[in-house]
Amino acid sequence: MQFAVGSLDNSNYYLGTTARPKHPRPLQFRFLQRIMLFLVLGLGVCIVSLNTIGYFGQDAFPIMQSMKSQSCNLAGLRFPKSKPLHNLSDTELLKCASSASRIQDYRFAPTPKIAFMFLTKGPLPLAQLWERFFAGHPGLYSIYVHATPGYIGDYSSSSVFYHRQIPSEVVRWGEMSICDAERRLLASALLDQSNEYFVLLSESCIPIRNFTTVYNYIASSRYSFMGAFDEAGPVGRGRYNRQMAPVVKLSQWRKGSQWFEVSRKLAVDIIRDTKYYPKFRDLCKPSCYVDEHYFQTVLSIRSPHLLANRSLTFADWSRHGPHPATFGSSDIYEGLFNWISKSVRCSYNDQPSDTCFLFARKFAPSALQHLQELAKDMFGY
Repeated sequence: MQFAVGSLDNSNYYLGTTARPKHPRPLQFRFLQRIMLFLVLGLGVCIVSLNTIGYFGQDAFPIMQSMKSQSCNLAGLRFPKSKPLHNLSDTELLKCASSASRIQDYRFAPTPKIAFMFLTKGPLPLAQLWERFFAGHPGLYSIYVHATPGYIGDYSSSSVFYHRQIPSEVVRWGEMSICDAERRLLASALLDQSNEYFVLLSESCIPIRNFTTVYNYIASSRYSFMGAFDEAGPVGRGRYNRQMAPVVKLSQWRKGSQWFEVSRKLAVDIIRDTKYYPKFRDLCKPSCYVDEHYFQTVLSIRSPHLLANRSLTFADWSRHGPHPATFGSSDIYEGLFNWISKSVRCSYNDQPSDTCFLFARKFAPSALQHLQELAKDMFGY
């Protein structure tokens, strides 16, 4: 057997064959080699970090969140994925959400979610129906509930509504406090950067399509769904206060349904507004019904090309009056929902469509049992 033997003159012999002597590599070459190794390792760490954040979400890196949002004090903030609770004032919350909306550096294509925001007085009497709607779709939605201060929902730990209440303030019908509550919901939902779409609902709303249909309809739309109409007469232009000019002109005044769905961009526009808010707060008093005009006017001024100019939530106004009709137990039958589906025709992505509503209201607590009996055949969940 033969062995390789090294000599003092750096000659090597392999199985009796003489190889060319090796010369020490130049110092410059070794330096470049180390630089390349450092770059490759750094790139690897970045890729692993981005994938980790994409998998676990923003909650896995609260320190990074603080670093990326120097203007927002996130100390003590419990992020919405666990509990949507915080110790921020409204001013701090809006500022924090505005800052969070600009954090894009560490996002790695998270699955877009729909934030379902419930503006309620207290309990959600139709929660069982919503539980069926959400079942089987984890990671595609978030839930936020704004209830009367002091009310604590009695939901089991397995419920989708468990610990989903946000800090709230008193809301009075017809006053700016309603819009404040809606901005509070939007700001809380914006803290979770995977939320891309935001739907405002009440305790009397129900989903009349299954979750997959709702998700695809909203995510595939080129527009956000908020009605913003230039309506003549006493309940339209008649509510305009001329003291709003020149900030808001009569020609810019819009009216629409309170119940909306908006994209992340429009949600950010709403919470960042400081130009129009004082005018509506001071000059659109209860008989003006500010929740039917504030967001509608602001968004139609800033981004009219992004609005579908209709709501996704059906309401029956045929009985006239300040409130739509309420459907009780005796009103629930298949014909009602066939009528809702065929009541209007609309445009979807600039094409005619017969699917115009995804939600409907107002439904009384007594309607729950009959709604559950119809849900599978009529709504698909």
